[in-house]
Amino acid sequence: MQDLLTKFANLTIQSDFIFKKVMSRKRICKHLLEELLQIEIADINYIEAEKTIDPNYTSHGIRLDIIVADDKNTHYNLEMQVKNNKNPHTDTYVLPKRSRYYQALLDFDLLQAGQPYDLLPPTFIIFICVFDFFEKGNYVYTFKKRCLEDLELELPDEATTMLLNTKGTHGNISKDLKSFYDYVNNHIVTTDFTKQIDDEISYLKLDTKVRREYMLMEARLLDERREGEAVGFAKGETNANTATAKRLLSMGLTVQDIAKATSLSIEQVEALKADQT
Repeated sequence: MQDLLTKFANLTIQSDFIFKKVMSRKRICKHLLEELLQIEIADINYIEAEKTIDPNYTSHGIRLDIIVADDKNTHYNLEMQVKNNKNPHTDTYVLPKRSRYYQALLDFDLLQAGQPYDLLPPTFIIFICVFDFFEKGNYVYTFKKRCLEDLELELPDEATTMLLNTKGTHGNISKDLKSFYDYVNNHIVTTDFTKQIDDEISYLKLDTKVRREYMLMEARLLDERREGEAVGFAKGETNANTATAKRLLSMGLTVQDIAKATSLSIEQVEALKADQT
């Protein structure tokens, strides 16, 4: 319990939990979007914080930290990305395909059944990365679809993906956005905007309801991890027993003896034997 309390007290804007809470404050989220896109937004509405989109039981459900819509019905998904993860099986970075998957499922959720495709609103998938994915030093990387034969020709699907690089060194960004980067990186307060964020985090940490919510969330995650480890162990043990049974079968041992040696049932060993014949 004390470890969790200490962990909660040390949370920063890089934490998904704190990021979601801070960006749930309309004035902060709205100002960040205005500074990033250099536009004026009259108002924003929250679609749902940390929404889980899961179109069917066979797909990968995803958690979207913050989804808001502005007064012109443009939808924004804001995500904090602390680690530049790789798929251990393919040794490829997951962020590009993750952005594609987010866009697809966000569109799926925004378009109601039976509606025409042209009713899809403009969307921005925005990843706030504490690493430079492309290692080019840009503050911002913005992506839209363009024609390879004519790069000035843009596909007007109104879907934009932005990777913000808080470790960037060049590009044109506003003073407030640069101060936000500095705050994310080093917890440095240099502007009124980052002071608002820092004050909000201080208030959150004093709120007993927020602390309780965090503790419950961590407890659920711990239970899920333990359950996953138990399932993985059981699966690994079964696989090991199966491999052992196959070797013993090849050595000519009886089904009954192999069942006793591996904890597999006689029916399971007989099925393995049938597969080998």
